[in-house]
Amino acid sequence: MRDAFAAAPKALMMIAVSLWPLVASAQTAFPAKPVRYVVPFGAGASPDIVGRLLADKFTRLWSQQVFVDNRVGAAGVLGSAFVAKAPPDGHTLLQCNIASSAIAVSLYLKMPYDAVRDLTAVTRIGMTPNIIFVHPSVPIKTIKEFISYAKANPGKLSYSSGLAGTSPQLSMELLKLMAKVDVVNIPYKVGFQGVGDTIAGQVPVGISNFPVTVAPVKAGRLRPLAVTGAARVAQLPDVPTVQESGLAGYEVTSWQGVCAPGGTPAALLDKLNADINGVLKLPDIREKLDELVMIGPQTTREEFDQFIRAEIARWAKVIKDARIPQQ
Repeated sequence: MRDAFAAAPKALMMIAVSLWPLVASAQTAFPAKPVRYVVPFGAGASPDIVGRLLADKFTRLWSQQVFVDNRVGAAGVLGSAFVAKAPPDGHTLLQCNIASSAIAVSLYLKMPYDAVRDLTAVTRIGMTPNIIFVHPSVPIKTIKEFISYAKANPGKLSYSSGLAGTSPQLSMELLKLMAKVDVVNIPYKVGFQGVGDTIAGQVPVGISNFPVTVAPVKAGRLRPLAVTGAARVAQLPDVPTVQESGLAGYEVTSWQGVCAPGGTPAALLDKLNADINGVLKLPDIREKLDELVMIGPQTTREEFDQFIRAEIARWAKVIKDARIPQQ
């Protein structure tokens, strides 16, 4: 009898071990309910277009509604803060970006989240160059001419950059540092308003994410000077890079990715990475991202995490060296 009682705990333990995979599977089933996909910029903007394309594919893949939640404010910081505080179960995801996950870390005095601790990298969606342009009436046709004019007229030339704290502004601030010129930034509360004011001739120079400016450039309403990436883009093949234009070592790309709340289980993050990267490789999605100049490739979780950390360090130095006031 004593031997029977002694054997009972062992038997129970073996049963528990055999059932554990089923219990664990039940606890980690994803998605178990609709998924909130937070895009921290307004409807109609490039991030929103990308977000809605992906959300539709995720809905079909996961057989659960994935809805886009546009949480706008502080160059993406408000929407990112919402996700950083969400339960780490995969049902709230963030379309993270260069502004709120890298630049904001050094630009804002009081961040409502830690971009590395409170948000976890899933995968990068793609990278987009910015484009520098002028109103057609401005007698500047190249980056060399822009730099020469700015040096001869310090503080007299201004540029529109859309939202403060986003990649267009920091792209120009880096150019100013490297070229040693003084050009005044004109920020806007809505990104595309800067492009509109340059088209209207109210601001002589502008810089913006690529998709917003393709149509007005092709229509002759803006004159392109250069793209900020390492290579020319297919949509405007005659527009040189800043590097080609004489500023060696200059390269800036805006980027978007997918992040989850910090503390999300590794197994779920691996599933999200595999699923999202699979969607990003679909021919129709790839074609649309190419139209939006969202350059790949996608990444592992570890690669994207290291990329974000490097971006944080890079833009911290630019903000410090350019003496951009913290907000």
